[in-house]
Amino acid sequence: MGHAPMAATPPQAGAAPAIPDTMQQRVAACTSCHGAHGEGSPDSVAIPRLAGKPAGYLLQQLEYFQSGQRRHAPMEYVVRQLGPAYLRDIAGYFAKQDVPYRKLPVPAVSADTLRRGEQLVLRGDSTRGVPSCVSCHGARLTGVEPMMPGLMGLSYDYLDTQLVSWRTRQRAAEGPYCMGVVANRMRESDITAVSAWLASHEPPADMHPAPASAQTEPLPGWCVMGKSGADR
Repeated sequence: MGHAPMAATPPQAGAAPAIPDTMQQRVAACTSCHGAHGEGSPDSVAIPRLAGKPAGYLLQQLEYFQSGQRRHAPMEYVVRQLGPAYLRDIAGYFAKQDVPYRKLPVPAVSADTLRRGEQLVLRGDSTRGVPSCVSCHGARLTGVEPMMPGLMGLSYDYLDTQLVSWRTRQRAAEGPYCMGVVANRMRESDITAVSAWLASHEPPADMHPAPASAQTEPLPGWCVMGKSGADR
């Protein structure tokens, strides 16, 4: 005697629909704040652009949010349960994005402040032990592969906040702690000057980070991997 075919098992009532595992879905929590392609938020100058930054740098920052070395409650929550491969995929996705830069508000500061900012960005201040920004972030300030982020195209508010965060260890690194040292050697007026000068300049046409081979100037002696870099 033949067996009647079994009816398909109906889905359980209240079962959650399957979520497709696509890259767009993986970065959805990121793009809700940082823009569809990581171009930055049009509603907040404090939310930075991710598009085009070196993948190594983006991955490192995600790991720092996860470990608590970099503090920002929404970001810490987003990455808390994500595995290493997931974080690498997110970093790689945004590093490959190439979208136009948007015009950002320019701060109202004095000409003297901008001149001081130009000095610090392009030449540094040897009397305070502050290296130039270009010595690490590249001649065009667009970053250097694989770990150095660009500084152009960022808002005054974001730049100022990050420098203050380095001073107060709200933002930290395992090593080197170069930016913590630099920020603590800068006066508050210097932080304003650097942030204002960078935010006041139009990004270059080519905003891709420079290759590692372009980093011809040696880093400061205290900026060595494995050392905290903190002044003794």
